[in-house]
Amino acid sequence: MALKAVLFDFNGVIINDEPLHQKLIEQLLIEENLRPKPEEFRELCLGRSDRACLTDLLVRRGRVVTEDYLNGLIARKAQAYAQQLAVIEQIPSYPGLTDLIFKARSIQLPMAVVSGAIRSEIDLVLNRLELSDYFAVIVAGDDIPTSKPDPMGYLLAIERLNQRFPDLQLQPGNCLAIEDTFAGIQAAKAAGIAVVGVANSYPFHMMHRSANWVVDYLSDVDLDWVQQVLSLPSPRLAEE
Repeated sequence: MALKAVLFDFNGVIINDEPLHQKLIEQLLIEENLRPKPEEFRELCLGRSDRACLTDLLVRRGRVVTEDYLNGLIARKAQAYAQQLAVIEQIPSYPGLTDLIFKARSIQLPMAVVSGAIRSEIDLVLNRLELSDYFAVIVAGDDIPTSKPDPMGYLLAIERLNQRFPDLQLQPGNCLAIEDTFAGIQAAKAAGIAVVGVANSYPFHMMHRSANWVVDYLSDVDLDWVQQVLSLPSPRLAEE
């Protein structure tokens, strides 16, 4: 199959904001008279939506988590996130991001964002980075009831890309996902999509155990080479 689209994770791939998310999650717990445990962020939150992360953190502490309660916490965190980004002069994107986007555009590959982050946060960052026009589709945490490692977000992105570009006839085997966490890699693979893992959140050797390919930097992603590999007979890469 030919490579026809590139699907990007957001936190940890486009923006280097995981430390900020950890700070805001821990602050929420403190405001709720709960004690944060720093190691829990990587265990329960990295690569997952705020909804899934907060639910698990609260249930672990014996809280009854209603929909209204959870929505209120998510809204408070989103407001604090926007306030924090407003005072940052330069959004901390990852090295090589614009190079990779340029490569994809030069060979006319549609791009999408598939993330557990809420839409307002994604839009805020992409607008600040002046990248909004390059992503034909955004699937955010608001759009689906589940979180990675569930593949629903990736499958929805493919559906929306096909709606946007009917002649594309996109299938999971035509796509490449760019991920930085194990939950994200599992989600893409469960959708039947081959994955490049970028060693932004975990060491190279740990990512290598899960992703089809691993790079240190986004600029190391060779789309021409991926195109050649996907064009081989029955590569079955997403199942490896």
